[in-house]
Amino acid sequence: MTSLPEDPTRLIREDDRGTAVQRLQEAYAEGHIPHEELDERLHHVLTATTHSELESALASLPEESAGSTSTIAAAGGRIQRRGAWRVPRSLTVASAFGRVHLDLSRAVIEHPVVDIELQLGTGRAHITVPRDAIVDTEDLHTGWKDTLYKPRRRSRPGGPTIRISGTMGFGRLKIRHARR
Repeated sequence: MTSLPEDPTRLIREDDRGTAVQRLQEAYAEGHIPHEELDERLHHVLTATTHSELESALASLPEESAGSTSTIAAAGGRIQRRGAWRVPRSLTVASAFGRVHLDLSRAVIEHPVVDIELQLGTGRAHITVPRDAIVDTEDLHTGWKDTLYKPRRRSRPGGPTIRISGTMGFGRLKIRHARR
């Protein structure tokens, strides 16, 4: 749970719950909490309705591992990731000028929720997501052009949730689902 909203009484979303469950499982696998405590905390997370209840279930856990956050930055030129690359839990992409192309269709996605923060000045961004992914662009702010994205009519359950946030100055973000 990298960024909880400022209002702890706000109702949680299912992807927030999934992220909390994953953090508990990681803490257990790394030996930070015993099995009995894992069961207790999982019950607390699965019955929580607000962010403050989630926070109490995750209290005293170590921070997420550094490998779960990554930054890709360039002043100009092209930023591109495609093929079988490992997607971190949280990815920041920063570019003053240039194009960004992230292809997640064949990427290794180990997390149920992936946060992609875009900090783009000028230039276009194109993100290809897995066929069964759910995309959330609610926290993305565009200065000039709107985001081009049509959600899939029928998405199969079990795909990752890709949350895209940040700011884009002059440029357009195009998001599409992989065909295969």
